[in-house]
Amino acid sequence: MKGFVPGNRLTLLKNGTQYFPALEAAIDAARQHVYLETYIFRDDGAGRRIGAALLRAARRGVATHLMLDGFGSKPLPTALIQELAAGGVQVLIYRPETALWRLRRHRLRRLHRKLAVVDTTVGFVGGINILDDADPEDAPPQYDYAVAVQGPLVAEILTAMRRLWNLVAFTQFSGVRRRAMEPIAMPPPAGNVRARFLLRDNLRHRRDIERAYLRAIGKARREILLANAYFLPGTRFRHALLRAAARGVRVRLLVQGETDHPFIHHAAQALYGRLLAAGVEIHAYERSMLHAKTMVVDGVWATVGSSNIDPFSLVLSREANVVIYDHDFARLLREDMLQEIAAGARTVTSEAWRNVPLWRRMLIWVSYGVVRLMMGLVNYPTNDPPAISGGRESAPRGH
Repeated sequence: MKGFVPGNRLTLLKNGTQYFPALEAAIDAARQHVYLETYIFRDDGAGRRIGAALLRAARRGVATHLMLDGFGSKPLPTALIQELAAGGVQVLIYRPETALWRLRRHRLRRLHRKLAVVDTTVGFVGGINILDDADPEDAPPQYDYAVAVQGPLVAEILTAMRRLWNLVAFTQFSGVRRRAMEPIAMPPPAGNVRARFLLRDNLRHRRDIERAYLRAIGKARREILLANAYFLPGTRFRHALLRAAARGVRVRLLVQGETDHPFIHHAAQALYGRLLAAGVEIHAYERSMLHAKTMVVDGVWATVGSSNIDPFSLVLSREANVVIYDHDFARLLREDMLQEIAAGARTVTSEAWRNVPLWRRMLIWVSYGVVRLMMGLVNYPTNDPPAISGGRESAPRGH
């Protein structure tokens, strides 16, 4: 299959409960270099745990790199960043935020990737930020995934991270050391899984992640199971799902029930009526905060990553996903997603949607209208807005 790299071993990691111990152990085993990118790095238990591991690595001579987004990690105390730097950790801030109340398009271009590479031994790709995902401690954790990658694909992840590190270090004149772009020794095969590493940026990879989703949806014959924290697709994506449902594919969406962004949450609900009318199943996750960005198609194709299905992820932010073509991995992810639907989600029915109160309909449409204006600013197609009524509508032809 074009673009897929064979010979990998991939391990699914669920929530911070599994991710942070695996990341910490990998950093503690580092001998040459560590690269870590994250949108959010918090001064909490998880942040201090991973920060301490980075310091231990730097103190034993490992070249240790930490890149933080200037908006997502802005609340991180300067004292903690200085402590890491003083201990030998090289820290870069991607697009530092200086004017919080000034709206400029370029300020929406964020580093939303959650990546790590240790030597060429293991890489991590997913949606989990460096923060405690259970707050309070006895609450169910934020629902999310990451993947540990071993094998030849790690070289592609490292190349992408090293390239961005050098770009940011050069443009900021920060004094942080740039890394020589010498050839990376190809890691030996570690398994038999075929996988691709996909980026979204504004140069060579503007549409790579979205196209991978659309190709998989277009080829689906039996089932599409999609979980996404901020599900606000544009016209192409929306129509692809409707066409899949029209040809008999069972399409199930897992979306947020509990949300940290009410405005986007309400805008996304403007899509529910048409999706439900076409036979798409919608489940609102309410057990905890849904932060996952995953999809499984026909029990063989799967993706895990940082990219939401919204204009900010698909058009503006730097994102990273891994796409896996493997029955065993897809089965494992599918089974876990279905368990979460059964245990923690509320099914949104057409009947309930038709009975949405007038005040809520107005809130949904006002939110959607404002978001459409914002989408227009980033050239994200939002034509053909769906009906909220839940009435029967046919899938679109063409487009």
